[in-house]
Amino acid sequence: MGAPPSAPPAAGELLALGSDHSIPGLILQAGLVVQGVMAALALASVVTWAIIIEKSILLGRLRREIRRLAATGADRGQGEGLAARIHRAAAREWAEGREPGESRTEYRERIERAMRETLAVALRRAQSGTAFLATTGAVGPFIGLFGTVWGIMGSFQGIAQMRDTSLAVVAPGIAEALLATAIGLAAAIPAVIGYNRIARGIAGLRAEGLEAISAIGARLSARPPRGGEVRAAE
Repeated sequence: MGAPPSAPPAAGELLALGSDHSIPGLILQAGLVVQGVMAALALASVVTWAIIIEKSILLGRLRREIRRLAATGADRGQGEGLAARIHRAAAREWAEGREPGESRTEYRERIERAMRETLAVALRRAQSGTAFLATTGAVGPFIGLFGTVWGIMGSFQGIAQMRDTSLAVVAPGIAEALLATAIGLAAAIPAVIGYNRIARGIAGLRAEGLEAISAIGARLSARPPRGGEVRAAE
């Protein structure tokens, strides 16, 4: 006698056989809402990495400029780098000399204030764009979770329509949904790390810059401008 004919596969098994469980397949099989969430998070991840790379290059350049500022003395105003701009700002105030009735401390403060303003402008430019990193780090996981919840709701709706509670029916939809959370975390984690590193880097550059500015201000305020006289006696 021949073997008895096997039972036809259930609808859930047919669905599982026709499903692509690779990551690209899960993305293509996901619903429009989940695909939209994945696309938004993938775009946020690309922008995040672009900001991190750009800021890393910029902070490296600013670090070299601030070290040059501390090492070159008080009268190196050539070029267009940050160190040269700070030196020129100090030189303008120094060349004016002390105003009548202005103490040496006030004169030094005026010179340093001009340098601090130039430094602050450069650091504000370096900080631009980091708000996007903070936002991505804060909301990325929740956007991914929204896609996950939406995808799981679709899976349970499929169970109700097919009247089949087998894992083969539920698993593909849940895998698609969980992939949205994974993409959200993949966008959020680098954003948080990058934001913290950039914030620490800017804070360190500000401290180094202010220290160099203080030293330059002390040197410049101790002597009158070349070819001029101090406008007021001590």
